[in-house]
Amino acid sequence: MSLIALRKNTGEAIYSQIAGLLREEISRFRSPGECLPSEKDLAARFAVNRHTVRRAIEGLMAAGILERRHGKGTYVLEAPADFVIARGTRFTEAFESLGKAAATRVQSKQVVPARNGIADRLKVAESTPVLWIESLRLADGRPVCVTSHFLPQAKFPGLLELYNGGSLHALVMASFGVSPRRTESLVSAMLPQGDDAVLLEMARNQPVLRVKSVNVDDSSSIPFEYSLTRFRADRIQLRFNP
Repeated sequence: MSLIALRKNTGEAIYSQIAGLLREEISRFRSPGECLPSEKDLAARFAVNRHTVRRAIEGLMAAGILERRHGKGTYVLEAPADFVIARGTRFTEAFESLGKAAATRVQSKQVVPARNGIADRLKVAESTPVLWIESLRLADGRPVCVTSHFLPQAKFPGLLELYNGGSLHALVMASFGVSPRRTESLVSAMLPQGDDAVLLEMARNQPVLRVKSVNVDDSSSIPFEYSLTRFRADRIQLRFNP
């Protein structure tokens, strides 16, 4: 595209003007998944240095309009997908209903003592052995969320060996006769902690949506799982259905 003249002495920073022009261009002419020109090409187009272009792009990334893929470039993001939070929500079914291929990568599995909030939410004594499963969820091959699952070990003997991906709730239903029902979901926004930013392929200064949930066995109303999920806020919007 041709050279674009930016307005000086207007009180609006040059990088902000570039961000506004790119935002309009994206909304009118570019499709989700399309790659933007390189920072070098954009700098030449706007007659500015690459640092100024980078600052404009970072602003659009923070707004959930663009994402940077390491070694590939900067791409236009799709609109956030609806993830429904309801009594029987399951990740796999939720995304397949949107026409997306859902997948799970198990990051770690171990037995740990229940501490603090975990023991409280599972209604077990402090230091009771619980299963801790850490999983990465993907939709169409792109990371969407990281989940920490905590389940009483005594109720699910052999579960760590059985579970290697897919729907955890489907497995506990089929193998242990548990009927999951969500009773609580607490949502907050925070910056990614630990390895979450790396796993979710996002910047550390972008927020995640953290959802703390308790699931009970519908037949007894006894808690069987406490989960802590961190969603990429630019790819997901949470919809609560009673």
